[in-house]
Amino acid sequence: MGQLKSQTKPFEISKWEVKEAWEEVRANKGAPGVDGQRIADFENDLKGNLYKVSNRMSSGSYFPPPVRAVAIPKWSTLEVLRGLIMR
Repeated sequence: MGQLKSQTKPFEISKWEVKEAWEEVRANKGAPGVDGQRIADFENDLKGNLYKVSNRMSSGSYFPPPVRAVAIPKWSTLEVLRGLIMR
């Protein structure tokens, strides 16, 4: 017979930590993410969206899209690294 999966999640991320992170994004008037979702759109189902984020992060099933770093030369000798989302 097969064994039951453990009921514990691989990462301990509290719902309060996710909520606090959300409040920081909202306070900073965060820009839309890779998915183009605006703060107002996220707030339409805030409880459900925070639950999804919390659940996916704590279960280890949240995988952000890969990012490629690209150096952009500036007028001085400095370069700025920008992340390009790879799809």
